[in-house]
Amino acid sequence: MDTSFLLKWCKLLKYDFFRIYTQHLLLFSPPSSPHKKEQDRKSELPQFRKNIYTKIMIEFILELISTGQKTKKQIIDEYQIPKTTLYKWISKYKKN
Repeated sequence: MDTSFLLKWCKLLKYDFFRIYTQHLLLFSPPSSPHKKEQDRKSELPQFRKNIYTKIMIEFILELISTGQKTKKQIIDEYQIPKTTLYKWISKYKKN
């Protein structure tokens, strides 16, 4: 049966036939796991991925700093890289 036709009957008879269908869906839907509900609550905050910067990007940014083209502050402001991340890169990838 077409939903627009059913909606007309619902208005005419003042009865919600869609409720029968939605209750049926709720009754026969698979139960959700409690573990998944905990994850959903935790996901209200933004989730950040750790490895979003490629090795080439890191080398490019560190090259800008080492050649003096940009300061650390300019890198942090322009590329929106966290300060701690930038300093970790400098200590980790420092050329001897």
